[in-house]
Amino acid sequence: MITVKTKEEIEIMTQGGEILAKIMERLKEQVEPGIKTSKLNEAAKGLILKYGVKASFKGYEGFPAVLCTSINEQIVHGIPSERILKTGDIISLDLGIFYKGFHTDMAVTLPVGEISKKSQRLIEITKQALKIGIEKAKPGNTFGDISYVIQKYVKGEGFNVIRELTGHGIGKDLHEDPQILNYGEKGTGPKIKESMTFCIEPMVTAGDWRIKKTDRAFETKDGSLTAHFEHTIAITKQGCQVLTGLKL
Repeated sequence: MITVKTKEEIEIMTQGGEILAKIMERLKEQVEPGIKTSKLNEAAKGLILKYGVKASFKGYEGFPAVLCTSINEQIVHGIPSERILKTGDIISLDLGIFYKGFHTDMAVTLPVGEISKKSQRLIEITKQALKIGIEKAKPGNTFGDISYVIQKYVKGEGFNVIRELTGHGIGKDLHEDPQILNYGEKGTGPKIKESMTFCIEPMVTAGDWRIKKTDRAFETKDGSLTAHFEHTIAITKQGCQVLTGLKL
């Protein structure tokens, strides 16, 4: 069942989203060649403590960290480790927080030092796919409309969307109904209604969309590069409000 939030609940999620965006902004500044992903996780821990919120991911389905750090061919759920970032890598930071009974969730993909033109273009296309998806998130449209425009744009630019991982509803639970695919047909799926809250999160690959699960992350099966962007949004009468308002 897709939950519809009250005005008060959306206000709480708005406050939580602002905090999450501030934390992510600080984490972005620390991504550079030579840093260990475990250090990024420690930084996220410190910022979560500073802002008086809780980590959504730590312990969720056994995840051992507060921050997901997915590098290059890793799509999502990358576990921070002693791995050192090097020039030319790209890294996705995915973070969720729990504030006054409600979760918010967001992700960005960043270059590590100077990266290839292909990697930069992958990041830009994925970022734009999120914006295009958000534009379709308004009352009267369907969730399939979001899925359709994301896939159409990404394929038109010569990339592929990951099919086996999805966006999701969010609120009192980190993952709520519905699942929001990054591919599909317009006009399909449930109707989008005012006061719904959910996460749109395109995951895009430069190669084949098929994935595999390793002990460190979900990865592309063919080892191709991948990028990931995510926002938590709330549906309004006019369209939608981005709750995790980091400038992408």
